[in-house]
Amino acid sequence: MKRSRTRLLSAPYTVWVTIFIVVPMLLVVWFAFTDKSGSFTLDNILSVGQYSNVFLRSIWLGAVATAVSLLLGYPLAYSISQMSVKRQSVMVMLVMLPMWMNFLLRTYAWMSLLEDNGLINSLFASLGLPRLHMINTAGAVVLGMVYNYIPYMILPLYSILTKIDRSVIEAAQDLGASDSKVFWKVVVPMSMPGVISGVTMVFVPAVSTFIISKMLGGGANLLIGDLIDMQFLGSAYNPNLGSAISLVLMVIILICMGIMDQFDDGEETGGGVMP
Repeated sequence: MKRSRTRLLSAPYTVWVTIFIVVPMLLVVWFAFTDKSGSFTLDNILSVGQYSNVFLRSIWLGAVATAVSLLLGYPLAYSISQMSVKRQSVMVMLVMLPMWMNFLLRTYAWMSLLEDNGLINSLFASLGLPRLHMINTAGAVVLGMVYNYIPYMILPLYSILTKIDRSVIEAAQDLGASDSKVFWKVVVPMSMPGVISGVTMVFVPAVSTFIISKMLGGGANLLIGDLIDMQFLGSAYNPNLGSAISLVLMVIILICMGIMDQFDDGEETGGGVMP
């Protein structure tokens, strides 16, 4: 009886997953292994190899953006976790506040800031400093990724750090551990589930983005997302090749997630498991 009730309650979700996840995935696989006439072929998969430089660039920029997000997000998440409950709520709201604004508007704002005649260069000129070319560069793309995705790094880290039992930290201090040793030997290992979650949540959208690279990279920094977009919506319309590239990208992401899971000992009530 209980099992039947559970199945009944999960039915809407099962239907949703089937229509919007399983069916589209099957369509991607179908188009990836067929030609325009619908015949089976491996040409699309084999053709993906010619875009290896785009894949490497996407993985590299995604990894850099993830590393920068971790370096910036961890100290902020740790600082928030040490505040009072009321201040924590305010800080978490401020972290989430940019996410309430449309993704495109946020990226357009960075365009106006980074352009050769934008606000930043205008400020430099008024101070007598030389103008810098920042727009349409790999650095601008990484900056856009970090700005848009860093909340996905901060929030899981904050969630884990607030669950760390203070008695464990106090025990380490009572045993003579300095503040730096407590941080590196106790806090960091116990926060690893949050690090893994944050890295995954930032890297996956960063490596597959196309709006950020298109608007801030100016076509000079073509990423996998741009390549897929071109195959479906651009002049080089080829949904079969686009599906093959998408399928390879999904496999790469699954491999990366599998590697990251090897470092995850799981999440417990008091944070991660200490080594």
